[in-house]
Amino acid sequence: MKLLRVFTAGILSATLLLNLDAHAEKIKIKSASLSVTNGDYQLNTDFEITLNPILEQALKKGVALNFATEFKLFIPRWYWINKKIYRHKQIETISYYALTQQYRLNNGLLSQNFRTLKEALQVLSQLRSHPITPILGLQEDMGYIAELRIWLDLSRLPKPFQVEAFNSEEWSLGSDELLWNIGLPLQKSL
Repeated sequence: MKLLRVFTAGILSATLLLNLDAHAEKIKIKSASLSVTNGDYQLNTDFEITLNPILEQALKKGVALNFATEFKLFIPRWYWINKKIYRHKQIETISYYALTQQYRLNNGLLSQNFRTLKEALQVLSQLRSHPITPILGLQEDMGYIAELRIWLDLSRLPKPFQVEAFNSEEWSLGSDELLWNIGLPLQKSL
């Protein structure tokens, strides 16, 4: 009887742990594509970003949240690890200004203000016609592997928050890596 109780408690604990992990906040990559317009490569992506209450509260109290989007291009090799030929990383910052009660999204070149967090996250979730610097040495009729991911960059938080954030699941927010094959030449967009 005691063995049955221990077994039941173990099963119940494992089920609870699996459920907790399943409900952890993640960023989902809904779509990603690389296109060419006038000879320039452009990245288009759609993410689904949901902030948990801890991150929303930190944002409301003045902590800026920095999201890093990273795009890589590889040449596949069967005899060794894939050769990385291109890497692009972009940082976008979302912050809240209590005086104006507005959210600001900044990507380094452009700042936009929004009345609600939902509006700011919607714009952050879409990357359209983002120019990719010229990729030298790409050959037509050759396959490449593209990799994309996005995450909350904890290293850009204020130092007092970094200690708590690195040890906390509530501050862990990111996507899985999305890999897809690209064949050249790409379809041209007008």
